[in-house]
Amino acid sequence: AQSGLGTSSCFTVGLLNALYALKGQTVTKKQLANESIFIEQNKIKENVGSQDQTASAFGGINKIEFGTRENIIVSPIILSSEKVKNLEQNLFLFFTGLSRNSSDLTKFQLLKMKNNYNYYNQMLQIVDEGMNILSKKNFSGKDFGNLLNEQWQIKKNLSKKITNKKIDELYDSALNSGAIGGKLLGAGNGGFIMFYVEKKEQKKFLDKFKKMLYVPFRFDYTGSQIIYYSH
Repeated sequence: AQSGLGTSSCFTVGLLNALYALKGQTVTKKQLANESIFIEQNKIKENVGSQDQTASAFGGINKIEFGTRENIIVSPIILSSEKVKNLEQNLFLFFTGLSRNSSDLTKFQLLKMKNNYNYYNQMLQIVDEGMNILSKKNFSGKDFGNLLNEQWQIKKNLSKKITNKKIDELYDSALNSGAIGGKLLGAGNGGFIMFYVEKKEQKKFLDKFKKMLYVPFRFDYTGSQIIYYSH
C-alpha cells in the first residue's frame, strides 16, 4: 500500500474479479476496468485516475487512450522478444523508503490542473515519441532512457508535492552512477522509482544502490485472472 505501484487499484480489480467468479460469472477485461474505476472514484470517493485499474485488468504493454470511463481504448504494443528482454534487463525498480497517500497528492495536483495544461500536452506528445522509439527496428535504449528523463522533468512541474529533496538527490545520484533516465512511479513524493541502465553501467549502478530495496520484475500479459476455483 502507498507505494506508487497501483496496488489499491490492483486489489479492487482482483476482488471484483473474484466476486464475479464466486457468482459463476465471467466478465470482460473492459468491464473489470470500468467497474473498478467507478468503485474507486464514485463509491470510495478517492482522488484517483483510471490508468492503474485499466492496466491491472488488461495486463500487457499497451497504449491506453482515455476519453470517458466508457471510452477507454487499449491498443497492445507488439514488441519483439528481444526488445522485451532489453527492457526487463535494463529497467531497475527501487523503493525510495517513503510511503504516502496518493489520493491526497492527486487532490493537490487536480487543483493546479487548469494552470498546467501546457505540461500535460508535453507529456501527451511524449507518448507518441515513446511509441516511435519502441517501434523502430533498431531499438535505442539511450533514446528510451532520455525520454524517461524528459517526462520526469516535466512531471515535477505539475505540483510542488511531486518530489522532495531526498528523491531529487536519489535521482541525481542515479544519473551520476550510470542511469540514462528514470521516473518516480505513481502520484509522487515517495513510493517506487525506476531507472533505465544499460548493461555496461549496471555493476557500478547497483553498487551505488546496494542498500536500497531492489525489486526485479517481468512484464505480465494476462492482467487479472482467476488462478484457482473450487465449488
